[in-house]
Amino acid sequence: MSLPVAVQVYSVRNEAKSDLLGTLRKIKEMGYDGVEFAGLYGYAPADIKKMCDELGLVPISAHVPYLDMVADPEGVLAQYAEIGVKFVAVPYLTAEYRPGTDKFPEVIENIKTIGAVANKLGITLLYHNHDFEFLKIDGKYALDILYEEVPADLLQTELDTCWVNIGGENPADYIMKYSGRCPVVHLKDFFGEKSDDMYELIGIEKKAPTRPSNFEFRPVGSGLQNFSAILEASEKAGAQWVIVEQDNPSMGLKPLECIEKSREYLKTLGY
Repeated sequence: MSLPVAVQVYSVRNEAKSDLLGTLRKIKEMGYDGVEFAGLYGYAPADIKKMCDELGLVPISAHVPYLDMVADPEGVLAQYAEIGVKFVAVPYLTAEYRPGTDKFPEVIENIKTIGAVANKLGITLLYHNHDFEFLKIDGKYALDILYEEVPADLLQTELDTCWVNIGGENPADYIMKYSGRCPVVHLKDFFGEKSDDMYELIGIEKKAPTRPSNFEFRPVGSGLQNFSAILEASEKAGAQWVIVEQDNPSMGLKPLECIEKSREYLKTLGY
């Protein structure tokens, strides 16, 4: 049985900001089964839940800023429990909290705390990686250290297959490495080579590129990734959902056109 497919709403964030209900309706019409939120666009959790219920979209997960969850884990996570999400992910670490800094051990301890609060609310905490977690500390990737230090009952993986690849590993193999611990897999395609200004491309860090980059995010199936292998590994490893994410549009397409192209491609693979 093929896995259900969701889309990270961050992929169409400007459209969602101007018309959330209309954007969710378009997502449903494209054939997506669910959505992963990154912000609530000023709506109350009950309103978000109602929109998803009425459209028949599963609000499967949400990306919630790390520092928000540290500051008020119960209050913040309760909002997402009200929406009905099954998973909440730590989406990103700013530079001062990343592996190799003095604060990374603190991050590991905080994730344990957040994971325990999530469990009490019926939510499973995930960690969504980029490539900076593929820094080696004492011969081990920081990402692997995180999953060794935090028990599986407090933290599961949300492997982002684009960043795993950019980090130097084979996405399908890495998914299999976390078999039984990867309920959600991010499907993300790309073209080009890693550059020094990668996070400008996500739309987070604003700085001038230090050298020209040919890197771009692409609709799923339009770049360098082997999605047949990734999807096969996801199923074998026990994934429950796959989620399309495209941080910025490319190929002359608008954001909604990009996620539609991704969905159409996945249908050709039987998803």
